[in-house]
Amino acid sequence: MSRIIYTYTDEAPALATESLQPVLDAFAGAAGVDVETRDISLAGRILAAFGDHLEPHQQVGDALAELGALAKRPEANIVKLPNISASIPQLEAAIAELQAAGYAVPDYPEEPADDAEAKVKERYDAVKGSAVNPVLREGNSDRRAPAAVKAYARAYPPRMGEWSSDSPAHVATMTGGDFRSSERSVTVAEATDVRVEHVGEAGEVTVLKPSIPLEAGEVLDAAVMSRRALTAFLAEQVADAKAKGVLFSVHLKATMMKVSDPIIFGHAVRAYYAEVFERHGATLEGLGVSANDGMASLERALERLDDETRAAIEADIAKAYETGPGLAQVDSSRGITNLHVPSDVIIDASMPVVVRDSGTMWNADDEQQPAKCVIPDSSYAALYGETIEFCKANGALDPKTMGSVPNVGLMARKAEEYGSHDKTFEIPADGTVRVVDAAGQTLLAHTVETGDIWRACQTKDDAVRDWVQLAVRRARASAAPAVFWLDETRAHDAELLAKVRDELSGLDTDGLRLEVMPVAEATRFSLERARAGQDTISVTGNVLRDYLTDLFPILEVGTSARMLSIVPLMAGGGLFETGAGGSAPKHVQQLRKENHLRWDSLGEFLALTASFEHLADRFGNERARLLGRTLDAAVARYLEEGRSPSRKVGELDNRGSHVYLTLYWAQALASQTEDPAAAEIFAALAAELAEQEQTIIGELAAVQGEPVDLGGYYWPDRERAAEVMRPSATFNAALERLVAATEGR
Repeated sequence: MSRIIYTYTDEAPALATESLQPVLDAFAGAAGVDVETRDISLAGRILAAFGDHLEPHQQVGDALAELGALAKRPEANIVKLPNISASIPQLEAAIAELQAAGYAVPDYPEEPADDAEAKVKERYDAVKGSAVNPVLREGNSDRRAPAAVKAYARAYPPRMGEWSSDSPAHVATMTGGDFRSSERSVTVAEATDVRVEHVGEAGEVTVLKPSIPLEAGEVLDAAVMSRRALTAFLAEQVADAKAKGVLFSVHLKATMMKVSDPIIFGHAVRAYYAEVFERHGATLEGLGVSANDGMASLERALERLDDETRAAIEADIAKAYETGPGLAQVDSSRGITNLHVPSDVIIDASMPVVVRDSGTMWNADDEQQPAKCVIPDSSYAALYGETIEFCKANGALDPKTMGSVPNVGLMARKAEEYGSHDKTFEIPADGTVRVVDAAGQTLLAHTVETGDIWRACQTKDDAVRDWVQLAVRRARASAAPAVFWLDETRAHDAELLAKVRDELSGLDTDGLRLEVMPVAEATRFSLERARAGQDTISVTGNVLRDYLTDLFPILEVGTSARMLSIVPLMAGGGLFETGAGGSAPKHVQQLRKENHLRWDSLGEFLALTASFEHLADRFGNERARLLGRTLDAAVARYLEEGRSPSRKVGELDNRGSHVYLTLYWAQALASQTEDPAAAEIFAALAAELAEQEQTIIGELAAVQGEPVDLGGYYWPDRERAAEVMRPSATFNAALERLVAATEGR
């Protein structure tokens, strides 16, 4: 039997899976396709990592490791939903929830006291941050807006704010002392093994990373961010935001860059609340407060102080708001600011919204105000800086007429910065950090100071060459120019460009327009073409892939969740991703409050369409091809008839949207003529759902409005969640009859 692995993840996508899974089982079963789930949620990953701490009946398999191995085999067909890339506060919350549920997982020791705690921390560090994507992404990314989604956006354009040429909104980034300015890169000719060492000023050597195996032709980079330069830059930006009357906001990705960015975030917290940390640093340190965890951690810790001390610290926090610049808000009604927790503001989700909202963010008075967008490292800040300046000069892009910027992204085999977590260090003392190969030769070295952040990352030769081949295929298929966003003056990009040019020399590129441009130039080029209604393929590295596949989709179609994301795995299988999950926490909050889930599963529908097509191509399963084609038709109708979930309680939500998708899919299958047996199987379901439509929608609406208990946030009770997400007895019975009819054949 052909097989699709459908991942069970976290938050809203996991809840939506409880509703959609019976539909998938019923429809796929009719084509001889088995849809299996694998739990790669944050809680599931924690339990898999600490099975030796659990009772036998509590132990779970390591689904992520299983799927990582599968991704390297040609039969892989994985639909991957958004998952939590956990910050430390999220990790600690998940641990506490599991412990309360009777799972004896250990606490997270942020500062290990002994070897045993160090080993526990090492296990948790493999779970937090971007633990999932590097394991599954054994191929490069092809991400674009499907024709039906683009047509819908042109007919029903998403909201765009109006720009003014004199808007004070802007991006601020470092001009020196950051990763971009200090980067060094080398391509190794032969396979080797390198280690990372810190050499103190007195010559003492400390091994930071004993072994990094490198393949022949692999690119290795190293860079350092100066603490001295960073803290000076942040202090300047706080003062400048005050002087210009704009909101101070910081845009990082502490979830993916799980070592470096929380540290940078912590410096931003200290910069804004400088007097708080200067006057009360010893007290806060005694409480175990880390600025890296944000103000939420500090505020919770204050509850452990006596009234007088707590009042003094709270007064200085209030003074920071009174005397400093306005601080951008995540949720002003709840007092959650941009500096609340590191995982709340994720750059690839937050910056497109700033652009959409005319350079504004929400202030403490729940009003939109122009913002200073602080992006410390200058490696990719120009993407957003140039976009804001373009909009000031030309006005907002028009979704009714603008072209697309699809992406071919280099991410295979943990390529580039997102694979740097285990090679990133906060430097303990002045000295030198060096990378030494097996022959004792120093490949890369930096002079460092205490508190600097040093990182290395790898990019494998075969991943780069596969990326170039994919770019050429997409350029030929789309007839649009393809732009490699690479900068000759950046050390890493220069190494990649040598490989790109070598690979292109052996490929058929006749008739194709292939360009190479640095970030700022590529941004302007793509924006100008988009404004003229023209498409431009962006061919980028891993981080820019992430940024671009949120920025342009949010401007084009209103959300990145509506993009088709295909990862042709290098071994021949397929990974099909379903869009971004940045809004997932808010959706869960609403469901728990009023039993209404506004998560749109369109990304899942699109991924499944491609997954069925891949099965047909790989295994010759023509009924799987039929399922994919008719699902595509159902998705187009779903959009045309406006069946996406509403934000308002009492109206159509995620569960209702699944009902209409099921109806349209069944009708498409029933009306096709190429497979009469399939048409007969689904005709009964199509007729029943059409007849019972109002009854089913009424049953779904009837349960809304009251709070629901899922039995947990990170580790919900699956039976309870299934009951919440499948409240229509009429719809459930119709699906059961389809399964029975299919099994009878």
